[in-house]
Amino acid sequence: MGRFTIAAKHHITIAEIYETELVDIEKAIAHYEQSADYYKGEESNSSANKCLLKVAAYAAQLEQYQKAIEIYEQVGANTMDNPLLKYSAKDYFFKAALCHFIVDELNAKLALEKYEEMFPAFTDSRECKLLKKLLEAHEEQNSEAYTEAVSYVFVI
Repeated sequence: MGRFTIAAKHHITIAEIYETELVDIEKAIAHYEQSADYYKGEESNSSANKCLLKVAAYAAQLEQYQKAIEIYEQVGANTMDNPLLKYSAKDYFFKAALCHFIVDELNAKLALEKYEEMFPAFTDSRECKLLKKLLEAHEEQNSEAYTEAVSYVFVI
């Protein structure tokens, strides 16, 4: 009957209840995913992305890094083509690269190269520079350089 938007809003409400009152993150994720599917059915991509980003954040929190990576990459790819949203893409690629970094250093390097190729503006971003410094320090097993890179971010 074309009432997917209403159903999506109800699923968001249920997800929020699971988040705050019942503290069952996995059920909250399921409802956010269902809501995102309904929004996609109505071609409301902005609302779908908002739900998917919640899913990605909780997936990373639950150490489901591959799921988080896929969502962040998907949303980043969707937003980088939109003139109003393209500046958010670097944040999503940054989060995806961090998830890669947790799983495997080599995958993080490859992902970083892929993101720079996909979205050239990412190369000059503070997020990309931080990731490169962190990867370099980790590769050299240099804890001082690692700490310095992280502390530099908090100074700015």
